[in-house]
Amino acid sequence: MTVHFIGAGPGAPDLLTLRGRDLIAVCPVCLYAGSLVPEGVLAHCPPGARIVNTAPLSLEEIVAEIAAAHADGKDVARLHSGDLSIWSAMGEQLRRLRTLDIPYTVTPGVPSFSAAAAALEAELTLPGLAQTVILTRTPGRASAMPEGENLAAFAATGAVLAIHLSIHLLDKVVAELTPHYGADCPVAIVWRASWPDQRIVRATLATLDAAVGSEMERTALILVGKTLGSADFSESRLYAADYDRRYRPVGAEPRFPEVS
Repeated sequence: MTVHFIGAGPGAPDLLTLRGRDLIAVCPVCLYAGSLVPEGVLAHCPPGARIVNTAPLSLEEIVAEIAAAHADGKDVARLHSGDLSIWSAMGEQLRRLRTLDIPYTVTPGVPSFSAAAAALEAELTLPGLAQTVILTRTPGRASAMPEGENLAAFAATGAVLAIHLSIHLLDKVVAELTPHYGADCPVAIVWRASWPDQRIVRATLATLDAAVGSEMERTALILVGKTLGSADFSESRLYAADYDRRYRPVGAEPRFPEVS
């Protein structure tokens, strides 16, 4: 028996890895975060599978479901939205399973910031503008921010910020970022990236409040940075005709000569 933790992606049922799909299809028990995982993903469950929405359950109740499946020798597909490496609450579950000596695997998923960038048709790292993306959030009831991790500190780097779980503190976000990025810095908010009701607002830090209006919903991602929608950036040297690289030697004495 094995518990398979699976990143179910940002929302669209087809933004699921093949490995994740195949694991779901062979697990007689499926535990899913119903508040964020689309029901379309559950279509991959085998006939007769026990499907449990964990949204109303406590950690102890979730672990009890897994322990019961373990006792019955039934594999479990444990679905979380997005990717499991960030804000998934997987770590505390794994700690419990290690204590109970219950085996598990982890399968990554498409993270929400990637889906949001795709919706914006944006490359977040552009030469000369930004080469770093910081995934962060503001403090919440469930998790405080460690000392030193704050928007002002991250903004001072000039990196692109992907700010999760913070739409309800939009005024605070704008106030903390404006001194570092400037009022004309591009911003995009993507609600429910890749879902059928996905919505996008593009603005600047100065105009964001008016652009958003009353559209304050929990599942939104705030992206801030110079690369959003910019057409004024240097081209990568990777594909330049005079760039000497291993797969395209250039010049009389290339760094990586072709092997005949």
